Amino acid sequence: MKTRRRARRVTLETLYEYDLAEHPVGEVLQRRLEDNPMENAGVEFASQLVMGVIAYLSEIDKLIARYAPEWPLDQMAVIDRNILRIAIYEFLIMGETPVKVAINEAVELAKLYASDSAPRFINGVLGSLADQIPAIKQEIVAVPIPE
Repeated sequence: MKTRRRARRVTLETLYEYDLAEHPVGEVLQRRLEDNPMENAGVEFASQLVMGVIAYLSEIDKLIARYAPEWPLDQMAVIDRNILRIAIYEFLIMGETPVKVAINEAVELAKLYASDSAPRFINGVLGSLADQIPAIKQEIVAVPIPE
């Protein structure tokens, strides 16, 4: 499996546990990385994703609520919510992954971890959001990301 794909899986597992159990995110990430050894580039990418999502959680969740209005965040499946968070952070805020790649990776994560209807749901929400990127980028406030 490719390094970035493995890093996204570790990120999803970390955010899932953080979201459900509210364990300290740094400790959860460290444990997940120990259970899933990978090269330094993967460790750095997973760390970047986790810390970035946490730093921008409020802004990302507002976007999810806007682009998935029929699914309130607290009623959305935890796995779906976190897959959306990762993809939005990756293509909208981090900005180094092409939009189509981030959406495809999110759909692949949904196929592995979520319900049968999740890939279509995630693709729809992210596709709608991606159509509005220039306007949305103006709304996002820069937040320093912890190291």
